[in-house]
Amino acid sequence: MSWAVEGLIVVRGAGDMATGSIVRLSRAGFRVLALETPLPTAIRRTVAFSEAIYEGAASVEGLKAARASTVSEALELLDSGIIPILVDPEARCLPELSPSALVDAILAKRNHGTRTGMAPVVVALGPGFSAPRDAQAVIETNRGHDLGRVILEGEAEPDTGVPGIIGGKGAERVIHAPVAGIVEALRGIGDIVAPGDPILAIVEEGSGNRRIVASPLGGVLRGLIRPSLHVPAGMKIADVDPRGDRAHCFSISDKARAVAGGVLEAVLAFGARPGARPGEGRRT
Repeated sequence: MSWAVEGLIVVRGAGDMATGSIVRLSRAGFRVLALETPLPTAIRRTVAFSEAIYEGAASVEGLKAARASTVSEALELLDSGIIPILVDPEARCLPELSPSALVDAILAKRNHGTRTGMAPVVVALGPGFSAPRDAQAVIETNRGHDLGRVILEGEAEPDTGVPGIIGGKGAERVIHAPVAGIVEALRGIGDIVAPGDPILAIVEEGSGNRRIVASPLGGVLRGLIRPSLHVPAGMKIADVDPRGDRAHCFSISDKARAVAGGVLEAVLAFGARPGARPGEGRRT
């Protein structure tokens, strides 16, 4: 069966950056459905709809999302005004959904199979894509003068590997796994921490040793990878915001909002339009 839902946009990814775009598109009147992996690894989990994969539901700035097991269930959620999150990392459901637009917000720094023709409008975030080859538009995700810019020819800036400056701190505010293993949380997102405070532990793969990971600076713990997940050595696992404002942990970031503005501009510029409001039914 093939569905045709007016004003439907499918977003690949539901981490914190993708969630910023999902919220912006939803508030502009689009009906949005997100696709995720079976084990999302978002750090800013308090503002990531991907948490619905684990918890069944998630809420960000007043908008609700829920995990859907099937396309039919996802469409029922849409009709109820809830953003569905489907486990479908390869976007196999697209022919069945026939969306007006596809947004690749995986932010993997490389292309996981997104290409023009997957939907009437295709938009991709960050490096790894070239417009118009892979998508009609690429959105700049690097902090700076061009953040959120809609690129119609060419690529976004290459991945620098260096986190953006927040509160005067860059690389030192981001914590990476020193070893591979299972994560144990010792603090929670929103906690105020001082330099040297234990944040989490990793039960090291193979040896079973418990490695304590401490905060490199003072501030608020803005992001923390989900406990019990297995992480490889070097993976980003936590984020400390030196500004120390706890409210920032529970709201979409300035960066995600800027990128979301570029996404909305692009889908509108290429002709995608909002459809029926939740509860008004769908065409089949």
